Amino acid sequence: MPGNSQRKGAIKRKGKSNAAGSGGRVRRGLEGKGPTPKAEDRPYHKAYKAKQERQRQDDGRPRRTGGPRAAGPEWIIGRNPVLEALQAELPIHAGYVAEGSERDDRLRDIFKITADRGISLLQTSRGDLDRMTSGAVHQGVALQLPSYDYKHPDDLLDLAGAKPLFVALDKVTDPRNLGAIVRSAAAFGANGVLIPERRSAGMTAAAWKTSAGAAARIPIARATNLTRTLQSYAKAGLFIVGLDGDGDTDIAELPQATDPLVLVVGSEGEGLSRLVRESCDVIASIPIRSSVESLNAGVATSVALYEVARHRN
Repeated sequence: MPGNSQRKGAIKRKGKSNAAGSGGRVRRGLEGKGPTPKAEDRPYHKAYKAKQERQRQDDGRPRRTGGPRAAGPEWIIGRNPVLEALQAELPIHAGYVAEGSERDDRLRDIFKITADRGISLLQTSRGDLDRMTSGAVHQGVALQLPSYDYKHPDDLLDLAGAKPLFVALDKVTDPRNLGAIVRSAAAFGANGVLIPERRSAGMTAAAWKTSAGAAARIPIARATNLTRTLQSYAKAGLFIVGLDGDGDTDIAELPQATDPLVLVVGSEGEGLSRLVRESCDVIASIPIRSSVESLNAGVATSVALYEVARHRN
């Protein structure tokens, strides 16, 4: 602009700049530093503190798992499972409902059933309920079942009469099969059910529900070693009868049906293990059509118990 040519800086200078370089500092500052850490891995973030708190409480907190459980308590979470458990009259140790849970018909039914049965629902914060259920989706409500009181195998002998009838399970890992077997055992007059401590289903919520309350009426014992327990029962005068599709004796014509008896049932896929099979006095079978490969453990036990009870009655 005319008249401003004498103003300092008004004229753009041409040529090479004399400015000093950064020595690569700027370039290095623009380089990536890797992926952003998760919130729970950043020490200054509240999610990190919550993770540390969960880890501190990890040892003493009940866990919910899909596999077989020990004799510890089990959790039932979610509105539908909780409502079904209450309707099935499963034993309840404690019930929890999160503060501010949105009420619907299911939650109202849960409140009504617990009130009618005298079960207390403890109100807790959603965060505490998250911790108690290991962060599972609980929908604001959860039930804790009591630890099942397993008997010792010797207790079954003490509780039974002169001609006991026991059902022993070998590697039956489905809790619903266990529940169905317990229900059949109670229906056909068995005096107890024997399961091994390892590689076996336990009395979980699913087993309780399938048993339709029979688990409260018939003793269930756990054996550290099933083979040794069967041998001990044999020395006590009980006949050990294995149930297998390859058995030579028809279960309907079992000569020992009226004697003190242990009916041993294996899993559908593997059948009886070798050592358990060798401990049996007789291997019996259920005749079925060749078009059907096998029966599951629950159905097979029910049929066998019916045939045994028919002779004993």
